[in-house]
Amino acid sequence: QVHVEESGGGSVQSGGSLRLSCVSSGHTRSNYCMGWFRQTPGKEREGVAAIDSDGHTSYAESVKGRFTISHDNVKNTLYLQMNSLKAEDTAVYYCAAGRSVLQYGVCPLYPNNLWGQGTQVTVSS
Repeated sequence: QVHVEESGGGSVQSGGSLRLSCVSSGHTRSNYCMGWFRQTPGKEREGVAAIDSDGHTSYAESVKGRFTISHDNVKNTLYLQMNSLKAEDTAVYYCAAGRSVLQYGVCPLYPNNLWGQGTQVTVSS
Protein backbone atom coordinates (compact mmCIF):
# COMPACT_ATOMS: atom_id res chain seq x y z
CA GLN A 1 0.00 0.00 0.00
CA VAL A 2 1.34 3.41 -0.97
CA HIS A 3 1.47 6.01 1.77
CA VAL A 4 1.37 9.71 0.99
CA GLU A 5 1.80 12.95 2.88
CA GLU A 6 0.77 16.27 1.36
CA SER A 7 2.08 19.72 2.25
CA GLY A 8 2.41 23.22 0.87
CA GLY A 9 -1.12 24.54 1.15
CA GLY A 10 -1.96 27.96 2.48
CA SER A 11 -3.93 31.14 1.96
CA VAL A 12 -3.26 33.39 -1.02
CA GLN A 13 -5.03 36.12 -2.90
CA SER A 14 -6.55 35.60 -6.30
CA GLY A 15 -3.82 35.55 -8.95
CA GLY A 16 -1.24 34.21 -6.53
CA SER A 17 0.77 30.98 -6.64
CA LEU A 18 1.39 27.96 -4.43
CA ARG A 19 3.38 24.76 -4.83
CA LEU A 20 2.06 21.60 -3.26
CA SER A 21 4.26 18.62 -2.42
CA CYS A 22 3.43 14.99 -1.80
CA VAL A 23 5.98 12.55 -0.44
CA SER A 24 5.11 8.93 -1.16
CA SER A 25 6.44 5.56 -0.09
CA GLY A 26 5.57 1.94 -0.68
CA HIS A 27 5.60 1.88 -4.48
CA THR A 28 6.04 -1.67 -5.75
CA ARG A 29 5.29 -1.26 -9.44
CA SER A 30 7.55 0.20 -12.11
CA ASN A 31 4.53 1.38 -14.12
CA TYR A 32 2.34 3.66 -12.06
CA CYS A 33 0.74 7.05 -11.93
CA MET A 34 0.30 9.74 -9.31
CA GLY A 35 -2.49 12.26 -9.16
CA TRP A 36 -3.69 15.36 -7.40
CA PHE A 37 -7.32 15.58 -6.34
CA ARG A 38 -9.35 18.21 -4.51
CA GLN A 39 -12.54 18.35 -2.53
CA THR A 40 -14.78 21.06 -1.16
CA PRO A 41 -17.50 20.53 1.47
CA GLY A 42 -20.59 18.89 0.03
CA LYS A 43 -18.93 17.97 -3.25
CA GLU A 44 -17.29 14.83 -4.55
CA ARG A 45 -13.54 14.63 -4.78
CA GLU A 46 -12.38 15.55 -8.29
CA GLY A 47 -9.21 14.88 -10.23
CA VAL A 48 -7.02 17.90 -10.87
CA ALA A 49 -3.87 16.57 -12.56
CA ALA A 50 -2.02 13.31 -13.02
CA ILE A 51 1.35 12.04 -14.20
CA ASP A 52 2.63 8.54 -14.89
CA SER A 53 5.95 6.72 -14.90
CA ASP A 54 6.27 7.32 -18.67
CA GLY A 55 6.04 11.07 -18.08
CA HIS A 56 2.59 11.52 -19.56
CA THR A 57 0.40 14.14 -17.89
CA SER A 58 -3.25 15.07 -17.86
CA TYR A 59 -5.17 18.02 -16.41
CA ALA A 60 -8.72 18.95 -15.62
CA GLU A 61 -10.03 21.56 -18.05
CA SER A 62 -10.48 24.05 -15.22
CA VAL A 63 -6.75 24.12 -14.40
CA LYS A 64 -5.12 23.71 -17.82
CA GLY A 65 -2.55 26.39 -18.47
CA ARG A 66 -2.41 27.36 -14.78
CA PHE A 67 -1.30 24.21 -12.94
CA THR A 68 1.73 22.03 -13.64
CA ILE A 69 2.27 18.56 -12.22
CA SER A 70 5.72 17.02 -11.88
CA HIS A 71 7.38 14.14 -10.09
CA ASP A 72 10.89 13.76 -8.69
CA ASN A 73 11.66 10.04 -8.93
CA VAL A 74 14.73 10.30 -6.72
CA LYS A 75 12.90 12.04 -3.88
CA ASN A 76 9.63 10.14 -4.49
CA THR A 77 7.92 13.52 -4.35
CA LEU A 78 5.00 14.73 -6.42
CA TYR A 79 4.51 18.44 -6.99
CA LEU A 80 1.70 20.67 -8.15
CA GLN A 81 2.68 24.19 -9.17
CA MET A 82 -0.44 26.32 -9.08
CA ASN A 83 -0.36 29.74 -10.72
CA SER A 84 -3.05 32.34 -11.40
CA LEU A 85 -5.11 30.92 -8.57
CA LYS A 86 -8.82 31.62 -8.46
CA ALA A 87 -11.33 31.58 -5.63
CA GLU A 88 -12.86 28.44 -7.12
CA ASP A 89 -9.56 26.61 -6.58
CA THR A 90 -10.21 26.75 -2.84
CA ALA A 91 -10.33 23.16 -1.59
CA VAL A 92 -8.49 20.48 0.33
CA TYR A 93 -5.95 18.94 -2.03
CA TYR A 94 -4.98 15.28 -1.86
CA CYS A 95 -2.52 13.12 -3.73
CA ALA A 96 -2.80 9.42 -4.49
CA ALA A 97 -0.97 6.68 -6.38
CA GLY A 98 -2.41 4.61 -9.17
CA ARG A 99 -1.77 1.01 -10.21
CA SER A 100 -0.76 1.63 -13.84
CA VAL A 101 0.17 4.33 -16.31
CA LEU A 102 -2.57 6.79 -17.24
CA GLN A 103 -5.56 5.20 -18.90
CA TYR A 104 -7.14 7.70 -21.33
CA GLY A 105 -5.80 10.48 -19.11
CA VAL A 106 -7.10 8.93 -15.90
CA CYS A 107 -4.96 7.62 -13.07
CA PRO A 108 -6.63 4.38 -11.90
CA LEU A 109 -6.33 4.24 -8.13
CA TYR A 110 -5.83 1.08 -6.08
CA PRO A 111 -9.11 -0.35 -4.72
CA ASN A 112 -7.73 0.00 -1.21
CA ASN A 113 -6.33 3.50 -1.74
CA LEU A 114 -5.62 5.21 1.55
CA TRP A 115 -6.13 8.98 1.35
CA GLY A 116 -3.78 11.24 3.26
CA GLN A 117 -4.77 14.20 5.42
CA GLY A 118 -4.67 16.55 2.48
CA THR A 119 -3.55 20.16 2.48
CA GLN A 120 -5.90 23.16 2.54
CA VAL A 121 -5.68 25.75 -0.22
CA THR A 122 -7.66 28.94 0.29
CA VAL A 123 -7.81 31.63 -2.40
CA SER A 124 -9.43 34.93 -1.50
CA SER A 125 -10.85 37.19 -4.19
